[in-house]
Amino acid sequence: MSRVGRIRSEARAAWHAFLRRRTAVFFTFFFPVILIVIFGALVRTDPGGGGLFTEPAGYYVPGYLAVVVLFTPLSRLGSTVARNREGNRFEKLATTPLTRAEWLAAHTAVNGAIIGLASLLILGLVIVLTGADVTPSPLLVPFVAFGVLLFCGVGALLGRLADSQDGAVTASNAIGLPLLFLSETFVTPDLLPGWFGPLMNLSPLTYFARGARAATYPANEASPYPSLTVLVVLAVVAFALGAYAIPRTD
Repeated sequence: MSRVGRIRSEARAAWHAFLRRRTAVFFTFFFPVILIVIFGALVRTDPGGGGLFTEPAGYYVPGYLAVVVLFTPLSRLGSTVARNREGNRFEKLATTPLTRAEWLAAHTAVNGAIIGLASLLILGLVIVLTGADVTPSPLLVPFVAFGVLLFCGVGALLGRLADSQDGAVTASNAIGLPLLFLSETFVTPDLLPGWFGPLMNLSPLTYFARGARAATYPANEASPYPSLTVLVVLAVVAFALGAYAIPRTD
């Protein structure tokens, strides 16, 4: 079987495994919808006011997208790798032609499909419920794709380092929550202490948020390409480290 065939077979199995976990399917799409309803439709935004959520609705579109781009790969890959370690499934993987990079590529492809569908749902709901001024751009596709690649690699690392499946999920939440709110997504830099501004550049999610905002938010005049370049480099490095971290034996 060719490399493409091996990846396709593993991806098909991972896709059906996801569909069988109805709770995972539900919350993958339900959680960002709840955020949009609460912060976009109920709380609303007050441009020119003070405090949180005072920018126009279109400003927060990258934040809503970041919810699935960040949390879905971290939790799913982290828990999958940890679960496979606990069940000694990687020992069986070592007896097949499927390499660690191919295994991770297959699961990244599945996450990409899931997150792509969730992103379309999010964009539609944001426009309908909040009336956000959003300019759909083809550049969103590479931002989402490389964001998924990046955090799938990080998720694989968490699954290798965690001592259990529950530990992987806990670690993904402990890392994901600070990143979600401190990466130019929902909290604007001017609301944070001046000394913290440069630290935002250390968050990989910052480059997703900046680039996605530059691509979709008409009021933002920044170019998306510098952020995309950094995101691509980080994604390639994270994927390589994640593939290397996947054990062949336990």
